[in-house]
Amino acid sequence: MSDDVDATAALQIADWRRRIAELYASVRHSGNAVDGWFAWRTAREQLFITHPQSPLPADARDAGNAPKYFSYDPALRVTAALEPSDATPATLPGSAGVEFGAVLVGTARFSLLGSHGSLAVFWLTDYAGGLLITFRDATSGRQTYGAGRYLLDTAKGADLGVVDSRLVLDFNFAYQPSCSYDPRWSCPLPPRQNWLDFRVPAGEKLAVAEESAAQ
Repeated sequence: MSDDVDATAALQIADWRRRIAELYASVRHSGNAVDGWFAWRTAREQLFITHPQSPLPADARDAGNAPKYFSYDPALRVTAALEPSDATPATLPGSAGVEFGAVLVGTARFSLLGSHGSLAVFWLTDYAGGLLITFRDATSGRQTYGAGRYLLDTAKGADLGVVDSRLVLDFNFAYQPSCSYDPRWSCPLPPRQNWLDFRVPAGEKLAVAEESAAQ
């Protein structure tokens, strides 16, 4: 969230979160993951270009600066078993040098592209509350944002739900935090235990990526 918030900005941020929540709700009910992803991309681009609380700086709100993505890969949509933890207090690194308070509520365990992965799941006690899953992977800093990406953020309604008591983790919906576009935003970032040691070539990517990293 930006540190510069007045009454007008607060209403705009609330509207942004409402629209994101409505967007993810429509994706969950779309019945087709690929169609939902295309709708998500289209709606996100419009928000980035037109919304007053876009992560993009005001002078960069055009299609050329809208988010870029890998092609959709159904193999990168998985479900994860959530292994509960003992609600251990934790702190998460922040983009502006300020840590965020959180509670470790569990670990999501899954298989992806032949690799076994696990991601810590936090409940934020600072910021806006809610469940948060962030991650870095072997594409970070080369094809994707170096500080990592977001996979689930229920403070904004950004989640794809649960199937048979397992979290839906669709890495095609991974996205960069707002601070990647403008340092005025202060964002929690992936802790060390959420650094995956394999590539996740899905979701949002850098506008100019090192294509050799895909070889």
